[in-house]
Amino acid sequence: MSEKQPLYGGQAVIEGVMMRGKNAYAVAVRNPAGDIVLHTEPLNPHIYNSFISKTPFLRGITMLWDALGIGMKCLMFSAEVAAEEEEEEDASNSAEKEPIDPADVFKQPAMVGAMVLSLAMSIALFIALPAFIAGLIIPDPDNHLLSNFIEGVVRLVLVIGYIWAIGRIPDIQRVFGYHGAEHKTINAYEAGADLTPENVAEFPLEHPRCGTGFLLTVVIIAILLFSLIPPFTFGFAVNLILRVLSRIILIPIVAGISYEFLRFTARYQSNSFVRAITKPNLALQRLTTREPDHDMLTVAILAFEKVRAIDLARLAETSATAPAAAD
Repeated sequence: MSEKQPLYGGQAVIEGVMMRGKNAYAVAVRNPAGDIVLHTEPLNPHIYNSFISKTPFLRGITMLWDALGIGMKCLMFSAEVAAEEEEEEDASNSAEKEPIDPADVFKQPAMVGAMVLSLAMSIALFIALPAFIAGLIIPDPDNHLLSNFIEGVVRLVLVIGYIWAIGRIPDIQRVFGYHGAEHKTINAYEAGADLTPENVAEFPLEHPRCGTGFLLTVVIIAILLFSLIPPFTFGFAVNLILRVLSRIILIPIVAGISYEFLRFTARYQSNSFVRAITKPNLALQRLTTREPDHDMLTVAILAFEKVRAIDLARLAETSATAPAAAD
């Protein structure tokens, strides 16, 4: 694949897949009747076509934040589509129900509340709790390197344990199936294969730019970066508060470094050393992916082909309006 080709990514949602291209993203969701509902929206040009998007480390912070917002929107949209059958049954006993308007779903104020709640829970579970446990095990500030290492190990165990636990839920297993379909589709495209369910099914479940691998990278980078922070020498409660605050403040830096590491290793997968150091990331993806069925692959391919068509159309427009080269 040419370096000038956009780096496609995506996310599994409830009974569907979101794919993100250079200019837009598309979410395809299969409703209870078996039909595929497709919705597209343009990406924010102030983020994806700006100076920040081309600046290492800064681009990771802004793009990850925007990706979080897009992901929450698509999850809410997929939940609305999945609940369509129940709502239609209720409406059949009263007034006729209008079909879902994707634009209305994507503008719901509840999305902001859901994002804030998700972030608060993540901070409590994956930042505050590991710091608290490490402080209990190693209360001596002079051993802050060991305490930081224990904190990182506890955080890693919590992340893996959480992923494993939710992966036992049948509904989540279907989401993980769509996650596998998303990976296989992008792998097939990057290999230059025809995007048919039969062809795409032959490709790997893992992808080097996966968000699951990003989580593992974040944990490792955090252990190294947090070790540079001098120990706090106050009482246990004050030390814990300062420790948690320092972790929260450094989240953008950790995310920015991790994003660049993920891009670098994905770009140089042909290098044997790079493949070796990314094996743990790929292995962890086995917890968040399942082999997709034919219908899941069809949904993922439809979403991908939509954003790909938008990118090609935008490229054609740009080429048509570009000034002709001098003879």
